[in-house]
Amino acid sequence: MPSPYDQQIEDLLAQYERQREEAAETRRRIAATTATATDPRQAVKVTVGAQGELTAVEFPTGAYRRMAPKELADLLLATAGQARAQALEAVTTVVTDGLPPGVSLGDLLQGRVDPAALLPEEPAMPEAVREYVDHGFEGAASRG
Repeated sequence: MPSPYDQQIEDLLAQYERQREEAAETRRRIAATTATATDPRQAVKVTVGAQGELTAVEFPTGAYRRMAPKELADLLLATAGQARAQALEAVTTVVTDGLPPGVSLGDLLQGRVDPAALLPEEPAMPEAVREYVDHGFEGAASRG
């Protein structure tokens, strides 16, 4: 026998599925994040992924040929640092969009916010559905 709460339960399950899809989309957006930086002299161009890993290094002009090895190494490191900072900013934007108001990614990453505290201890649901979940149809009917 169907319960009078079937539609509310279906709505809650649909909401849960949407939240899972949003989390998966956030993960995809983070994984697809890249950033590219080019030094002002156009000697070095560096692309990094979401976690700052180098994915490409290019030398758009022949300017690198006139550089001392240490100068080129320093330029590569500085340009990679710029690209990493851009990637981190992009990832921060993606993640921050999904956080509750007043919670910063920095606080979360530095352990000042407990991730479990961002989720309610009990899932949100109408009181009638909670009674049904806790006590079954007969228990919920006798309380109502």
